[in-house]
Amino acid sequence: MATIESMRPLLAVVVSLVVLPFIIASKSKPNLREAWTFVAAGAKFALVLSMLPMVLDGHQYVFTLIEVLPGVPLQLRVDPMGMFFALVSSSLWIVTSAYSIGYMRGLNEHGQTRYFCFFAIALSSTVGVAFSANLFTMYLFYEMLSLATYPLVTHHQDSEAKISGRKYLSYILGTSIGLVLPAMLYIYHVSGHLTFGPQGLVAGKIPSGTVAVLLLMLVFGFAKAALMPLHAWLPAAMVAPTPVSALLHAVAVVKVGVFSILRTITGVFGIELLSSMQITVFLSYAAAFTILMGSLIALSQDELKRRLAFSTISQLSYIILGATLLSPKGLFGSTLHIAMHAFGKITLFFCAGAIYVASGKKYISQMAGLGRRMPVTMLAFLIGAMSVIGLPPCGGFISKWFLLFGTLEAHQAVLLVVFLASSFLNAAYFLPIVYRGFFSPENPEQSSVQIQEAPLWCVVPLVITALMSIVLFFYQGPFVDLAKLIFSP
Repeated sequence: MATIESMRPLLAVVVSLVVLPFIIASKSKPNLREAWTFVAAGAKFALVLSMLPMVLDGHQYVFTLIEVLPGVPLQLRVDPMGMFFALVSSSLWIVTSAYSIGYMRGLNEHGQTRYFCFFAIALSSTVGVAFSANLFTMYLFYEMLSLATYPLVTHHQDSEAKISGRKYLSYILGTSIGLVLPAMLYIYHVSGHLTFGPQGLVAGKIPSGTVAVLLLMLVFGFAKAALMPLHAWLPAAMVAPTPVSALLHAVAVVKVGVFSILRTITGVFGIELLSSMQITVFLSYAAAFTILMGSLIALSQDELKRRLAFSTISQLSYIILGATLLSPKGLFGSTLHIAMHAFGKITLFFCAGAIYVASGKKYISQMAGLGRRMPVTMLAFLIGAMSVIGLPPCGGFISKWFLLFGTLEAHQAVLLVVFLASSFLNAAYFLPIVYRGFFSPENPEQSSVQIQEAPLWCVVPLVITALMSIVLFFYQGPFVDLAKLIFSP
């Protein structure tokens, strides 16, 4: 790959930090404050998009800030994998910012300026992870994201939020400091550098047993991926406002976890090295267990956001399972699922928030007949659910198709059954919500209550992401082109 030295990767990362003083200064002028948020979101997306043609043409952008240790620079590199993730996160930040206005103002939430500030820092961290050229840089941005999202999780500042925030940090920071940091130090000790490469960093330098231990430390250390048993932080974080939940589940946090694992597998160890080891089979079955258990627990949840949270735990392990198969189609499908799940799941969270803003309802058992009052929101929920289930004509069908064939390529028929069983469970916990909303009779006590669609700032973003879930079935555009540059299916 030809290399282009450029400041554009750095600008794409820091643009949302540059506007922080302006957001703070506009605290008393909400319209101006949100305008600065849109300026940052639009500029970030434009900068990412400006690098796309050259990346698709086989080039990569590089910017080196400073060499921290010999062979370990603080360096950004825009390659196809990083571009794929940055494209997803920067595009969805725009619609999430719009949705945040409708939600936060609709509920007259306190601390809105603080909310938008930390939201901007979180997106800088996310794009920083996407564009990291080495494990050290990725680790720094990973930790920065953990700290930036803590005030968002604890936004309500009540006792429940504080307890959930402590759990969030203890899981996320505890695993990264206790597992990722020592693994990174050892890898630097044996390799002399931490730069991601197609052949990995440790091939031929350490015995296979040590490779297995390091892989386990890194996979479980990146606990934002919510692989069981390190998943409890995710449903606990549902105390946050719904736009934060959407950020956690679709745009930033959990996707940073699975992206970091993909980088670890491909750039730290390398496909060739891991394909000869049994440890990836163990990780595949750990992911399969998480897929099924997450789906089964979701079935029992009456609170809509908690059902979506356990669905996310299950869907994240689709990506991990696809990656650990080490088959071309499995890796390709795993990468595609980052985008397809993002658009489907953010639609579902947007709908959950719109329902709460319009009606004050957060439990599924309370939503009988709600679809007749809020048809646009409930139809969008159906589309998002179809995408997550993997039904045509939604984008989730495309990524699940490749994941299914990835299991066949890897000669893992049992894991094929896991994917199919999970899709059935997805339908079992999503479709009854839609049925209840459209066809169940309303509670007589609630029928007199005036309920209508949420404000346009809430409804328009969920319509956009729902339509995108359909568009991605027919046209995957740069997502498929970038995924092909990474893994040819």
